[in-house]
Amino acid sequence: MKTRLPAEWLQIEPLEQAHALPAPFYTDVALYQAEQGLVFGRSWQLVAQLDALRDPGDHVVADVAGKPIIVVRGQDGELRAFHNVCRHRAGPLALCDGKGAKALHCKYHGWTYTLDGQLRSAPEMQGACDFEVSTIRLPAVRVAVWAPLVFVSLSDDAPPFEQVMAGISERVAANQVQNLHFHNRVSYDIDCNWKVYVDNFLEGYHLPHVHPGLSKLLDYRAYHTELAEWYSLQYSPLENDANFYGAGGGAFYYFIYPNIMLNCLPGRMQTNRIVPLGVDRCRVEFDYYYTATADANELARRSQDQQFSHEIQDEDIGICLAVQKGLQSGSYHAGRLCPKREAGVKHFQDLLKVAYRHLL
Repeated sequence: MKTRLPAEWLQIEPLEQAHALPAPFYTDVALYQAEQGLVFGRSWQLVAQLDALRDPGDHVVADVAGKPIIVVRGQDGELRAFHNVCRHRAGPLALCDGKGAKALHCKYHGWTYTLDGQLRSAPEMQGACDFEVSTIRLPAVRVAVWAPLVFVSLSDDAPPFEQVMAGISERVAANQVQNLHFHNRVSYDIDCNWKVYVDNFLEGYHLPHVHPGLSKLLDYRAYHTELAEWYSLQYSPLENDANFYGAGGGAFYYFIYPNIMLNCLPGRMQTNRIVPLGVDRCRVEFDYYYTATADANELARRSQDQQFSHEIQDEDIGICLAVQKGLQSGSYHAGRLCPKREAGVKHFQDLLKVAYRHLL
């Protein structure tokens, strides 16, 4: 279904005069459906941990903008991504993640592809006229790696990956994120539009009111937001009295448009992937990354880190649920943004406005 947006809703306003996105962006089913192609189909999406794709034949399956994708390590050591759709009758090449496959076998009729996407065999197709195995390949998808993370993009319209991530590695060099390894995942299903959760992440304005424990860890007076083309950074020094992460350093909270967070603190990185499940539902996947080895003190610190994160998440879920109800109430349209504290929210919403202009 095609939806129509008033042009004034998509105007880019100066920060000092900016309004939040109007409520229908969080409640309209047609807008939610349009986002799959306009937002998620034209951006870089986090789909895997590099640890899951170390050896030839290792593969990971994912869903990106409603489309099944497979990422596989080739015999030549290269990472490749394809649509996880057989060219025969759309069967899946893999139903789950796997290790050490020698080829990709369609689970429907057994057509077999090499790890670089070339059809190798098609059982019982000898009687098909003008059928040439050598002419059939899986459609490729762009793939990129940053530290221990693997991303894909469905569209050539997405900007170059290096442009999206420019400057992040240098900024968090002291955290040595390239040496971190996947530890575990915790997921939360939340009854709110995915953008409600992103908006909440993008500002520290609510910290003193929603997160008393986190407010003790961070220096709210020095907490600030920096903007880049495709991401924003919220940074704060760590307060020593409440800091169990180690001496020195700070908290780097990166948001990568449209739905990825990189939370880097001394000795750890946490990624958040926001997965839309419906106009008023989303899933947040928390992946934790730590160094490969750990003594007893480090294991205790990790446990404290994850418990602390869970407490913060419970607080965020509560306020996001309340905000979604407010957006659906019919009594709210679009409020003013705080120039000092909500520049990151405006940055995200401006990128969305550009994407939504395809609906005009």
